[in-house]
Amino acid sequence: MPQTPKRTPDSARRANRTVTARTRFLMLLFGVLAFVPLVHQLYIWQIVQHDKLQDMAVRQQTMRTTVSATRGAIYDRGGRALAISTTAENVVLSPQDIQKYEADRTLIANGLAELLEVDAAGLLERMEKTDSQYEIVKKRIDQDTANRVRTFISENKIKGNCIFLEETTRRYYPFGALASNVIGFTNETGGAYGLEAVYNEEMTGESGMVVTAKDNAGTSLLYQYEQYFDAKDGASLHTTLDTTVQYYLEKGVAALESRFGTGKGATGIVMDVKTGAILGMASLPNYDLNDPGTIYNEFLRTETENLEGELLSQRLSELRLKQWRNKAINDTYEPGSTFKILTLSMGLEEGVIDLNSSFDCVGHVTVEGQTIHCSKRAPGHGHQSLTVATGNSCNPAFINIGLRVGNEKFYEYMRNFGLTQKTGIDTTGEASGFVNEEIEYSKLALACYAFGQNFNVTPVALLAAQASCVNGGYLHTPYIVDQIVDADGTVTYQHDTAPLRQVVSEETSATVREILEYVVSEGTGKNGKVAGYRIGGKTGTADKVGGNVIVSFVSFAPADDPQIIMLLTLDEPNKNTGTYVSGGNMVAPVASEVMAELLPYLGIEPTYSAEELVGRDVTVPNVVGESVEAARAKLKEIGFASRVLGDAPQVTAQTPEGGAIVPNNAEILLYCGEEKPDTPCIVPNVIGDSASVANQKLTNAGLIMSVSGATNRSSGTVRAVSQSEEPGKAVNAGTVVRVQFSDSSVTD
Repeated sequence: MPQTPKRTPDSARRANRTVTARTRFLMLLFGVLAFVPLVHQLYIWQIVQHDKLQDMAVRQQTMRTTVSATRGAIYDRGGRALAISTTAENVVLSPQDIQKYEADRTLIANGLAELLEVDAAGLLERMEKTDSQYEIVKKRIDQDTANRVRTFISENKIKGNCIFLEETTRRYYPFGALASNVIGFTNETGGAYGLEAVYNEEMTGESGMVVTAKDNAGTSLLYQYEQYFDAKDGASLHTTLDTTVQYYLEKGVAALESRFGTGKGATGIVMDVKTGAILGMASLPNYDLNDPGTIYNEFLRTETENLEGELLSQRLSELRLKQWRNKAINDTYEPGSTFKILTLSMGLEEGVIDLNSSFDCVGHVTVEGQTIHCSKRAPGHGHQSLTVATGNSCNPAFINIGLRVGNEKFYEYMRNFGLTQKTGIDTTGEASGFVNEEIEYSKLALACYAFGQNFNVTPVALLAAQASCVNGGYLHTPYIVDQIVDADGTVTYQHDTAPLRQVVSEETSATVREILEYVVSEGTGKNGKVAGYRIGGKTGTADKVGGNVIVSFVSFAPADDPQIIMLLTLDEPNKNTGTYVSGGNMVAPVASEVMAELLPYLGIEPTYSAEELVGRDVTVPNVVGESVEAARAKLKEIGFASRVLGDAPQVTAQTPEGGAIVPNNAEILLYCGEEKPDTPCIVPNVIGDSASVANQKLTNAGLIMSVSGATNRSSGTVRAVSQSEEPGKAVNAGTVVRVQFSDSSVTD
């Protein structure tokens, strides 16, 4: 008989349910306790550290290659490139790959050390970073060197990316040392000096990137994933500099230093009178922009002789800084008599002087118990008009003018001319002028200031002030960058040429121009004359502490409607050259040479006086094949003399040949049947000779003399100071030798 199952009592069922509930609760509790940390960790991974972990994952799974942006170029005002970026390559090591492929570390280190001139021991040390795939060995090598590295990799069968090259750019300066102190250069971090530094941010651009998938060994996976982020090239600078103007200016500054310098330096600035645009700016010593670390100047190089080790290294660092300086804006000096242009302008504007004013000079003047001498100490300049006093650069006359203006007004004009602060020119390291507070109350200080002593200015600040005196009275900010143009061709910056203020009136400015033209035609600036052009200017010789001086000359043209203004300075000239130490004797002749090249280039047409028409440069006509009579008549009509050699009825050869440009009072040799000699002529030395002696020497040598500079060549004080062809040089017969003459009677 089957048994009936026993039924669990209610109490037992309740006990079972309790146990089951407790079990489930405990399971749930332990599950929750176990799940909370997991959720917390997931929260940290997915929320808190999401970006970091995602970046790590991307880095593990992808390879990133930087795409360098091209640095913007620098152009002159005619579009000629002054600084450009060219293709170059970086050499990179991957220590991780070197370990992976068990490459010969010593072979790699020694090979790259020889090819790239780097330290082999340093490379071996960097190869120990086996978790790194990117160790730059050398940046921006040229293509030839890059190809030699590739050959080294191939010949030694170096696998993978143990050594690889990546494309980048390097800075190149097509004109080498031209305008080096203005343009500046770049280093590893970007622009270091000059325009390169000031506009570094605009020219740098933004780098791009190529992201490529890679496997766990770090090898790029072709055809898997690749994304390209474009680089944004930097903007370009369009400057006011003119390479031709700069070349002529630098040639002149170099000539000034070569003839009269002692290695202390020289400067030159050519500025657009009406806008403040810098057409040229030169400073000696200078350097090669493509190799800024090498000492470029021979005077500086001599300072490293007999030095070695730490002393040599320290001195080289100091000299590099010296050659990188732009003395035209970084240094200040006492301007001397070129400042008298401003004193003259102040006096005329304030109405304390006019063209009818006159002054008496006995060679000195006493102010507050101190005697101040004139350049002509005894018996002085005597009685003179304002124009003549300026032409004589008479210190007592200008002290008189300054005292009439008064301390308060004089100092106000100095501020208005911008001489108590920086001009704001767009390049690095501009210094500020120094004006002693005594000018506000001391008559002695005012007397010294009136003729340009006892205070300091930068050449560029002084030139901007001088320009305002002759351009109608308007002070402009000197500037070098006219436009900034981005990589898409959009002009993002345009310089505003509006003047800062009008310091003196148009009427005052016109009178100043008239007087300064007299300074060059008849006064201390007579050596700054340029045939066919009306030149205005002012000489300067400023004392320095220790008995040295700075000589200078400022000139502008055309005098009646100035287009350009130029200031040349020479620091501590050589006192043993046989030339009287003054701006008029040393600097003005060089300024004449520079202006004679600049003005025709800039399209400023000459207007010759009757005297200047004789001897001006003209083109020799070709008369070969013509009858003797017809040839001589054609030459005479232009102004040429002629000499016939031989007795044939027709001209068979001529010297100079047709097309040559020579003075129109030259003698043309006509060979009529007689053979034309081809023996070269030897250039004689005419430096120090009078015009007549120099001409005779050159004529006897079969050469032609072209004259520039001082025009009163009959004066016994006029002598040749330079010649275009070096003495002893062999040249063709009929070659024109341009001789610069200077009047040594100039004393300022």
